[in-house]
Amino acid sequence: MLVSDFNFELPAESIAQQPSSDRAGSRLLHLHRAGSGGRAGGWEDRSFREFPDLLRSNDLLVLNNTRVFPARLYGYRSGERAQALSPQNPAARDFLRGRIEVLLTHQLREDPNEWECLVRPGRKIGVGEKLHFGDPVALEAEVVSRGEFGERVIRFAATDDFFSRIERVGHVPLPPYIDREDARSDRERYQTVYAKTRGSVAAPTAGLHFTPEILQRIRARGIEIAEVTLHVGLGTFQPVRVEKVEDHKLHRESYEISSEAAHAINAAKSAGRRVVAVGTTTVRTLEYAAGEAEGRIEPGRGEADMFIYPRYRFRLVDALLTNFHLPESTLLMLVCALGGQELVLRAYRHAVEAGYRFYSYGDCMFVD
Repeated sequence: MLVSDFNFELPAESIAQQPSSDRAGSRLLHLHRAGSGGRAGGWEDRSFREFPDLLRSNDLLVLNNTRVFPARLYGYRSGERAQALSPQNPAARDFLRGRIEVLLTHQLREDPNEWECLVRPGRKIGVGEKLHFGDPVALEAEVVSRGEFGERVIRFAATDDFFSRIERVGHVPLPPYIDREDARSDRERYQTVYAKTRGSVAAPTAGLHFTPEILQRIRARGIEIAEVTLHVGLGTFQPVRVEKVEDHKLHRESYEISSEAAHAINAAKSAGRRVVAVGTTTVRTLEYAAGEAEGRIEPGRGEADMFIYPRYRFRLVDALLTNFHLPESTLLMLVCALGGQELVLRAYRHAVEAGYRFYSYGDCMFVD
């Protein structure tokens, strides 16, 4: 299967640069999957406020309650591991001590002070380099290993108030296709209203449309809601750099499923009820956990690296609320696996022509 099979024309103006002033005011494309007996699939243009009425009264709605933290850090390198300066190029000293950007992507359980991250510019940031963040310096780190494409592991100097310092000097990690600096308002808007457990470097964006009023309407219909946690990291948004889909490997992302959530999910499946996932991160959490426990959900923690693409057989998830994704992305491949590749790509072309807004701050699609 070729990555290019998931390409489509997406004008730059289709990518939302700002959130809607009204969380629940987004548009919703309702995609009906092709059914048995040759029933053709199709779609309808709707609004997100209609979403509670699109659910069945016995559905189980599953949310990802992860909380985004300001994981983008701007700082300076010490230049300690750099090559000697050339006397013919004294300006190089400014480059060696120039501004660097670090995006924290995954905290390592073996050492809570160590983080996988992306560093820019990464080519000259070698092992042993010291990095400083804040003015005055609030955090210090050392590069302990390096990988491809700017990936590094850094170790922060121990401090009792690490996350309070991160909150003070960090920036909201808006995705690179949002072509602006983060604003103060993004700290609230790039967060779901039900976010609880800190650890994500990107929002589970399908959840950004929900408001307390929408959640109350869902509960008022008797629809059960369960919450799981997957901390969004590099695995969710890393680009695909191979030609064949099957050659791509996802990075690990930490997840947790409570006893209450596991019981609710298993009970719903046993009763033949639909499990409706909010967001691709929720899908990957449920499907990975189900694969580990032979179709059932066991409570606990782990690290998921499941890559879902067409021909995958879903164990738990029956329907999905998701935002619109970028061409050739693993997120689009997951949606195609559930909704059908040809149908989903036709619906995406319709969404572009109809002026839907794409990606994190954009509109959404309900696949059922």
